Amino acid sequence: MLNYSDYRHILFEHRDDGILWITLNRPEVLNAADARMHTELVALWQTIDEDPGVRVAVVTGAGRAFSAGGDLQMVEDAHRDYDEIVRILDEARDLVYNMLRCQTPIVSAINGPAVGAGLVVALLADVSVAAESARLADGHVRMGVAAGDHAAIVWPLLVGMAKAKYYLMTSDFVDGREAERMGLVSLCVPDDELLDKAQAVAADLANGPRHAIRFTKRAMNQWLLQAGPIFDHSLALEMLGFFSDDMMAGIEGLRKRQKPDFS
Repeated sequence: MLNYSDYRHILFEHRDDGILWITLNRPEVLNAADARMHTELVALWQTIDEDPGVRVAVVTGAGRAFSAGGDLQMVEDAHRDYDEIVRILDEARDLVYNMLRCQTPIVSAINGPAVGAGLVVALLADVSVAAESARLADGHVRMGVAAGDHAAIVWPLLVGMAKAKYYLMTSDFVDGREAERMGLVSLCVPDDELLDKAQAVAADLANGPRHAIRFTKRAMNQWLLQAGPIFDHSLALEMLGFFSDDMMAGIEGLRKRQKPDFS
């Protein structure tokens, strides 16, 4: 388990009332997760759960993005590398289950783009607060792999099957306002109110009955955990894509910011 001082790409600020402010900190690449940061995102939830002084955690991104997801170089390096693909599979699985089993209430303050692994953190938070200009997308299909990670476990429950299939099969973006309207996030606020609103929600939770809130979270997350076999299946199918030419075409398209050639 990592201690706070072990993290290289995540910043921590302990605030009053037991609120821990967590900032994903690779702003030069829109907080995209390289191999180290991906590992840190997996370990993060156990670290805060072991801190008795933390009553609520708030997570946001440094700069103009929440997180652009997995670093493309990390994904490209894993192409057809069996051992590396297994490592990514295990970490992607642990990220989701560690968040769902984390006892500490989590609030996400979604600023700017939230994609891939970043979207996992944004949407699996217990309360998700999006800025109006936030742009959310599950980019897996755009990258030529199946929508694994968190998508199968939470999108149908949040927005219904029709919307989930549309956004996951097209990798289309949705802004903060639309995300709130269709139930993908808890709240949407003007950009300049985002951090204050997240802090206010965190303070409300931090000053409430600690065990009642934690136990309510535990009960509600059973809805997500019972979809575990669906999630595990989707993650395995996603990893199959790491052996395909389609994934490399998707990475090339993302790098050039043009429509990939999936011929």
